[in-house]
Amino acid sequence: MTNSNQPLGSEQKDAATEPAINNCDTAGQEKEISYTGIGASKGIAIGACYSFVKETDDHEIQDLKHGDINDEIERFLAALNRSEKELKKIERVTTRKLGKGYSNLFQAQIMILHDPVLIDTISSRILSERKPAHMVIEEEFNLYLEKFKNSEEAIFRERADDLLDIKDRIIRNLNVRKLHSWIPEGVIVASYHLSPADVILLSRSNVKGFITDSGGTTSHISLICKSLNIPMVVGLGNLSHKVSTGMTVIMDGTTGVVITNPEQESIDRYTRKKEDEKEHEESASLTATLPATTGCGVRITFFTNIDFKEELQNMTASGAEGVGLFRSENLFTDGTKVPKETEQYSYYRDMAEAIAPMPLDIRLFDIGGDKLIYSPVREPNPNLGWRGIRILIDMPEILDDQIRAAIKANVHGNIDILIPMVISLEEIHHVRKVIDRHVEELSRETGQQIDRPGIGAMIEVPAAVEIIDEITRCVDFISIGTNDLTQYTLAVDRNNVVVQNLFEKFHPAIIRQLHRIIAAARKNHCRAMICGDMGSDPLALPFLIGCGLRRFSVVLSDIPNLKSLVSHFSVAEAEALAEECLTLDNPHAIKACLEGFQATH
Repeated sequence: MTNSNQPLGSEQKDAATEPAINNCDTAGQEKEISYTGIGASKGIAIGACYSFVKETDDHEIQDLKHGDINDEIERFLAALNRSEKELKKIERVTTRKLGKGYSNLFQAQIMILHDPVLIDTISSRILSERKPAHMVIEEEFNLYLEKFKNSEEAIFRERADDLLDIKDRIIRNLNVRKLHSWIPEGVIVASYHLSPADVILLSRSNVKGFITDSGGTTSHISLICKSLNIPMVVGLGNLSHKVSTGMTVIMDGTTGVVITNPEQESIDRYTRKKEDEKEHEESASLTATLPATTGCGVRITFFTNIDFKEELQNMTASGAEGVGLFRSENLFTDGTKVPKETEQYSYYRDMAEAIAPMPLDIRLFDIGGDKLIYSPVREPNPNLGWRGIRILIDMPEILDDQIRAAIKANVHGNIDILIPMVISLEEIHHVRKVIDRHVEELSRETGQQIDRPGIGAMIEVPAAVEIIDEITRCVDFISIGTNDLTQYTLAVDRNNVVVQNLFEKFHPAIIRQLHRIIAAARKNHCRAMICGDMGSDPLALPFLIGCGLRRFSVVLSDIPNLKSLVSHFSVAEAEALAEECLTLDNPHAIKACLEGFQATH
């Protein structure tokens, strides 16, 4: 990729270095090529690409002379100070654009800059090893980055980007280089990697969209783009090496498609699609806050999945009727530090009060393997190892603090607790006993009757499907995690690009499991909900309703559209569709059946 952009930073525009942005002079010379990544923030953008490459410094690897050691430590401390000033500036911009909630992201980064253990460790190593600051910083941060990047939890892999931004910021500031943030107006930014700070600063130039090689749907940059209504496609491999500033690009943040050097036919097609989507969204938004009912009048309820409490501010306007999944592991400030009971209580209480009387389902910490909590054992396959409820049972102090915090926060009686990675009734009984014990203790301590949270089980492992009848007689509700259920059933790592084509949510085994799960829940009068990506898929919506599902927990921005779609068919039609799909023996036939239904409705 040609590094034609300015260094991230200066507030002043230098006309001499401004790249030419046009409709791509090379469009007639190069072929149209389509790429597929992951849609991280919906919307379509068409325009000139801007190749954004962060400049890096080359450092000579050398030992420090004795007389230079103190100067190097001072240089490191000065870099921390400069980095803090930058982050405070970005925090102010974020507060203006998105409110106080997202600005806390940068407060957390500022706290890391003040971490006495980090400062002492790096300073001590510079002194004892006589290594230059940039080397020690690189090595220390990489220890944490390795834990995050190798985590089996996507939420932690994506948080590695935030840690990388802090590391790069400190190293850049060792050389007293100014932060630059100006780019031309109205471009589509393409980069290998973007940090939350990059997105906030670059968005001031009315960016049309962002495309990146790395990233995921729950990363901070994705959530920020959703809040700013800027389309984003991530996970594009090495696309950043194939585009250059000035190249015309089409991007679809819903499907994850990116087209370089598009032909006029493609431009016209996506222009029409963009106009159609805008018209549909405007229509759907008018009815988003109304109850969702099928064409025959059956009520369907839509909840939302959230990662941060700041997302609640847009919940009502989008038509959500509660939180069906709060991923509580986001409360971990790094890979090892477990949030205290008091911190959790305050966080859960704020959320419960903000949405009461609507429900708040808190999933217990879904953390995995020794990558996130210290373990003396190095697991050969953490994905099939020590994770989810297994960790919480083995580390009762973590489970006790979280459950006690949730119970204390349940002053409005709208909090339920969801158990991750359930494979046995014993795990459910264990959590129930812990809840009973803390309810009894808190009742004695306060002299008041304490509301008992409901108990739910995540159904995301084939073993849970095999005992689904027993599980649905044992819990108040279940939540189907289709992402992991598909992964474990098909023995396909959803993050492995080599076998990504085999990760098929419409595989006959998957849809038959879903039918079996929902049927068992209905028979045993257990509330059933889906919280995986399949719940947001318009193709899957009528099939799931036809199976008997009436509760969905999805990405907030998808709710208006899903509510609108529900009204276009009856339950009887959906049941006939589900019955037909369950007779088919391959994903292609199932998809064709679902697409045919969608086309006629």
